[in-house]
Amino acid sequence: MPELPEVETVRRGLQPVMEGARLSRVRQNRPDLRFPFPERFTERLDGATVERIDRRAKYLLMQLSTGETWVTHLGMTGRFTLDGEQVGEFEENAPATGKHEHVSFCAVKAGTTTRVGFADARRFGFMGLIPTDAVEAHPWFAGLGPEPLGNGFSGAHLAEAFAGKKQNIKVSLLDQRIVAGLGNIYVCEALYRARISPLTMAGKVSKPRLETLAAVVRDVLNDAIAAGGSTLRDFANADGGQGYFQHRFDVYGREGKPCLGDGCTGVVKRIVQGGRSTFYCPSCQKR
Repeated sequence: MPELPEVETVRRGLQPVMEGARLSRVRQNRPDLRFPFPERFTERLDGATVERIDRRAKYLLMQLSTGETWVTHLGMTGRFTLDGEQVGEFEENAPATGKHEHVSFCAVKAGTTTRVGFADARRFGFMGLIPTDAVEAHPWFAGLGPEPLGNGFSGAHLAEAFAGKKQNIKVSLLDQRIVAGLGNIYVCEALYRARISPLTMAGKVSKPRLETLAAVVRDVLNDAIAAGGSTLRDFANADGGQGYFQHRFDVYGREGKPCLGDGCTGVVKRIVQGGRSTFYCPSCQKR
């Protein structure tokens, strides 16, 4: 599933084309993805202007001139595509591009028209239209923790959230109520860089080490965003390209391989925590 850096990469790819653009010729090619599309979905989008594109956790949020926000979750294989060509008339009866493209539309901005599509082969993604002033209270967002790249995320926040917590720190960091948008890959990478064992009880990690961890989480995410995210299985970014951060993984997916730490003779180990694979170096990340 695309994680925060991948979703942020998509947001940044869409932003130049779609922020300030008017939506037209909106097409919906099936009644549902993971969930049904909102009622009158195409009519509510057609003619609206995208005022800004944000991200919250792993969701894309497009604030519209109509007073609604168009929310998209990419699921496992969801992707937006930009054809990169100026188009004139968009024929309503033209076939959709690719059998897995479920939504398409034109984004008209500064005299340029770009065809945008949303494809989702496995259909685990979903879309919603929510009144903009009610987004924060919506069940998808209520209760989410702070953004790991925002000012609300810090060692002090983690210390408060983890106080007395006996659950291991790996699974605790995946709790979206503690920090929003962190996923399995980048938690493994951050714990490795911070030299914290994923087996350690969250409440036993000292505040100074949590301060280090918070800084490392930001660094890992920013490095991944700068590299265009990670390409695992089906993810592709908004211009159809692929991310390259997976070539820089220190531990994720490296079971049985030598630790990359300077002077370390350890071997990367894989265990399962909370139903997810954890990769770490027992030598560098001692309990």
